Amino acid sequence: MNQFTLWDILRNLLMALQWTVALSLIAFVGGGIVGALLLLLRLRAGRLTDHAIGLYVQLFQGTPLLMQLFLAYFGIALLGVEVSAWTAAALALTLYTSAFLTEIWRGCVAAVPKGQWEAAGSLALGFGEMLRHVILPQATRLAIPPTVGFLVQVVKGTALASVIGFVELTKAGSMISNATFKPFLVFGCVALMYFALCFPVSLLARHLERRTHGRRA
Repeated sequence: MNQFTLWDILRNLLMALQWTVALSLIAFVGGGIVGALLLLLRLRAGRLTDHAIGLYVQLFQGTPLLMQLFLAYFGIALLGVEVSAWTAAALALTLYTSAFLTEIWRGCVAAVPKGQWEAAGSLALGFGEMLRHVILPQATRLAIPPTVGFLVQVVKGTALASVIGFVELTKAGSMISNATFKPFLVFGCVALMYFALCFPVSLLARHLERRTHGRRA
């Protein structure tokens, strides 16, 4: 169907872009929740739990996201549970995101000077109060720039969900390219849409990083 106009291509890609944004938000919010819970466990639990969570982090950081998507999609099916491409992609990206975010946040908490913990302890604050009133406010300022920056990786990572049949921006681009026989035009538009999503987030991350360094200085 070579009679596709540029508007037809853009309109269909914009429809698919909505699913890319939705999947990115689900992965980022879900991964943030799981990552925060893992961080609390690492701070509160013993050495064995810390090692177990460390292994979890290394597993997801040390294996390709593509493989994780395949395992989520086909692995759950082996258990006799039917799973859609949407569910598998959301699950895999959430776990992938949680592993990176919990490690980012752990590093930010570790960057808070030890004297802050000791000062909070001298005030007879409980562990939860120490985190809420002393440690987390300082760690949060350090964590915001890399956290926002990692959102770019999440957005780009959604492109791999196309391999399990989830129709997001990259998958839609491939389908439209096959229908129009205009791969350069179609994937050029796809690249521009990813850039339009990621570039503002990158600028925001750099701005927040400069503000953070300025405050620390």
